[in-house]
Amino acid sequence: MSDEGWRDLTNAIILQAVRDFRPAYRRLKRHPNDKAAQDTVREITKFFCSGYFGTLTDLDGPALLNRIIREMAEKYAKKRFA
Repeated sequence: MSDEGWRDLTNAIILQAVRDFRPAYRRLKRHPNDKAAQDTVREITKFFCSGYFGTLTDLDGPALLNRIIREMAEKYAKKRFA
């Protein structure tokens, strides 16, 4: 596989993690005892903070995860007070 192919695969993996994280995190905020949401958020958080993530990309996984959470909180606040 070419470097571009690996980069595309890496980007797809990270993007899917973000797509899986957002609804699970929203669900967990509304339903803190939801076991499936807890597990998904925990698993994806571990991924973003893992050495594997660092192997895939030069991005700062924890910083990216914090940015996603912050953006979700801002979006929720805008909807709530709009």
